[in-house]
Amino acid sequence: MIDLQRLVRAHDAARRDLLAWRTAEGHWVGRLSGSALSTATATSAMALVDRHASPRSNHAPLIARAVDWLLRHQNDDGGWGDTDRSRSNVATTMLVRAAMHLAGVADEHAGPLGRAEACLDAQGGIPGLRRRYGRDKTFAVPILTNCALAGLVPWDEVSPLPFELACFPHPLLRFLRLPVVSYAVPALVAMGQARYFHRPPRNPITRLVRRLAVQRSLAVLGRMQPDSGGYLEATPLTSFVVMSLASIGRANHPVVRRGVEFLVASAGEDGCWPIDTNLATWNTTLAIGALAGGEREGAGLGDVELLVECLLACQHRRVHPFTNAAPGGWGWTDLSGAVPDVDDTAGALLALRILQQRTHEVDDGRRREIRSAVEAGVRWLLDVENADGGWPTFCRGWGALPFDRSAPDLTAHAIRALGAWRATLPEAIDAAVARGFVYLARRQRPDGSWVPLWFGNEHDPAEENPVYGTARVLAAYAALGRSGDAAARRGLDWLCCHRNADGGWGGDLDQVSGVEETALATEALLGAADDRSLEVVIAEGLNWLVEAVASGRHRRSEPIGFYFARLWYYEAMYPLVFTVSALARAVDRLSLHATAHRDSTRSVR
Repeated sequence: MIDLQRLVRAHDAARRDLLAWRTAEGHWVGRLSGSALSTATATSAMALVDRHASPRSNHAPLIARAVDWLLRHQNDDGGWGDTDRSRSNVATTMLVRAAMHLAGVADEHAGPLGRAEACLDAQGGIPGLRRRYGRDKTFAVPILTNCALAGLVPWDEVSPLPFELACFPHPLLRFLRLPVVSYAVPALVAMGQARYFHRPPRNPITRLVRRLAVQRSLAVLGRMQPDSGGYLEATPLTSFVVMSLASIGRANHPVVRRGVEFLVASAGEDGCWPIDTNLATWNTTLAIGALAGGEREGAGLGDVELLVECLLACQHRRVHPFTNAAPGGWGWTDLSGAVPDVDDTAGALLALRILQQRTHEVDDGRRREIRSAVEAGVRWLLDVENADGGWPTFCRGWGALPFDRSAPDLTAHAIRALGAWRATLPEAIDAAVARGFVYLARRQRPDGSWVPLWFGNEHDPAEENPVYGTARVLAAYAALGRSGDAAARRGLDWLCCHRNADGGWGGDLDQVSGVEETALATEALLGAADDRSLEVVIAEGLNWLVEAVASGRHRRSEPIGFYFARLWYYEAMYPLVFTVSALARAVDRLSLHATAHRDSTRSVR
């Protein structure tokens, strides 16, 4: 049912496309989509700095380009989505509307803003925004603060944030039940102060406590700000900090100045900003994993020494000032705003395992460096595992909000990485992995699927992506030889039953088939040993991917959710790297079968 030669040609074509994204420095950076949400928040921040700075600053050319980009990317319904391929949503539309008012162009563009108002009414306005984010204030408060700064909502609509809590030692913060996720302490401080100064609390004790905490919490902001000036290398978070402080007379504060420098430096030539600067470390680890297979093992990896050097340079060697994370982890980028996290640490460890198998190309000193880095990374992962057996994103024990709780996709990735380096600390790893599988079995939904934290799908009614989550979890079961477990069997059955009639997968059943989901689902099924009951489904998935490569569809990215907050983006490398990885596994498997068949035929003769 599969033409091996056609499959190999498709793999080679996709592989060439992926290699074309490799930089002169030997690694991969990728390209994140422009974001209306990021562009709107950057516009608001620069407009408020221009209004309040002394001496006056002038970012009018950047603001004008941003406004033009936003107007060109307004959707037909009058709203804005996070990317140029996204549906309108209440959060981004509110932010763009606020940016237009703060930039002083609302009257000039009354027509587009009138259509935006109609879209907001249709999506429920402020109540609709609150429904979107529930009790998590990480995004709802910043969005409403931005709107209040533009004079579009009263300050009473903005929940006060207890910014004084940021003055506590970081190890205590997880016990204080903050109303924002762990990474959002800069927003807690800046937006909390903006609300305090624009609408002081009535309670005199609260007013006094917060007044006394202003300078100390500002010092926390300064300590957390990276050299680049961009918190998490993220435009929205940095912009929310800048606009809040600028509005309360601190437009010349060092945190604001460095934040503005980051915004100016990260502006795109077309007038927009991405959601983050880049995902260089993450994309590089994905590319290494994808290129390591496919008939010629290791073909395309190129200079192994250069890749090892790149990954080792990205490992965090000190306690991180942002999350207080211990040394040993990796973040998503090689830039200063990265924060060590579970997904990227697991990805780096898996990539180093692949490179370590080719260490004949590097010297003894470098091999010792790899061992040292791996030991630190393994210990980091082991220490971050939560009491429930799962792994969170950044910090152990921050369980108040969804982003900080354990997640199936993160747990599966950590299990794979620890399993790959079991010999490092066998007893500790075996115990952690066992707890992880217990967690995964508990988190499996009754229908057999798993829902991930970091990736969603706009077309799903709940904006979830169970195909992504299930595929990622099944990869962990396969990697540790447990595809026969009952939970894994239910997951495989779910994937088989949730493909589309065209042989591909969307985020869930009857959603448009996408390259990312189809590649991940097909690879997950290929990993289930030699289960012949899956052959028809695998063949149809592979044929779908081969046709996608033939038509060039494997080069088109689709918006994929940026965790539970439904912050959408797309990355140009995702469809390429997932396609190469799936086709490489298929080439390896079918080539092995073809060799076995030839050998058995010779034996009979």
